[in-house]
Amino acid sequence: MQTVARLADTTCTALCLVMIFVFTLTVDAASKRPTGSQPTIVQVPGGQIEVTLPDEVMTLSAADLLNWVKNSAGSVTTYYGRFPVGHLTLRIRSGNGAGISHGVTYPVDGGLILITVGRQATTQTLADDWVLTHEMIHLAFPSMAEDHHWIEEGISTYVEPVARAQAGRLPVAEVWKEFIRDMPKGEPGFGDAGLDHTPTWGRTYWGGAMFCLIADVKIHERTQNRKGLRDALRAIVANGGTISEDWEIEKALAIGDKATGTSVLLELYREMRDKPSPVDLDQLWSKLGLALRRGEVTFDDKASGAGIRRAITSPQS
Repeated sequence: MQTVARLADTTCTALCLVMIFVFTLTVDAASKRPTGSQPTIVQVPGGQIEVTLPDEVMTLSAADLLNWVKNSAGSVTTYYGRFPVGHLTLRIRSGNGAGISHGVTYPVDGGLILITVGRQATTQTLADDWVLTHEMIHLAFPSMAEDHHWIEEGISTYVEPVARAQAGRLPVAEVWKEFIRDMPKGEPGFGDAGLDHTPTWGRTYWGGAMFCLIADVKIHERTQNRKGLRDALRAIVANGGTISEDWEIEKALAIGDKATGTSVLLELYREMRDKPSPVDLDQLWSKLGLALRRGEVTFDDKASGAGIRRAITSPQS
């Protein structure tokens, strides 16, 4: 509720005349946003995004925020070949500070994303952001049972930097630097079980991302670098596997395997779902021709898997 009061005093009667203008906005229970806000439609390949901008005064302009939405959607479209859903409702809320936070995606009306942008955020904040791309990727996979939440978060964690690199919005070296630094967080710890039975933060996000990385490399290996995880995920979307659908995990993985002509996804799932299944990441980085020296990534193009490494971040379909 916003209230503006203007108080006028009269000298002859000592009577206070109070004029109060009250503008009451109905609040949508799902998003806590005023329903009086007018959405803007952003057209994207394969669909449209209905964007509601914050009412509050911010450092960023409406044009800045809409450009951020277009760029984030562009990264997702580059990876998937089109935007994964025909209609997305995106509600941008303002918050304190200069960051972007509280992104969450719901399977409502084809897809609903709520996200908060700090009132002091700048265009550089938007250029560096990964959160909106991460949330948009959630649209491109069916909703899973709670035991399989790791694959929903793992796909978004893995695909987000790859998609941004393919779209030219993140240096390729930064993708691999992030993976080398953070992928070990997904390794099983003492007492951990398989991915279906260890719902910790590290195993959910980075364990899921590690599953995706291993699957991507294996698909490239088995297809002589002709196909990768991207082909599998595109096929799942093409078969209707978006966030609004509730699927069994093996149905989604089987569709992905059929698209690549392999059995990588189902094999890897059956290997990692119940057992800890640690991964020798150092050996993997070496095979891909990657090393982290003094905080910077170096590339060895003579490594046996260098071609796979390049293919993973290539924008070519």
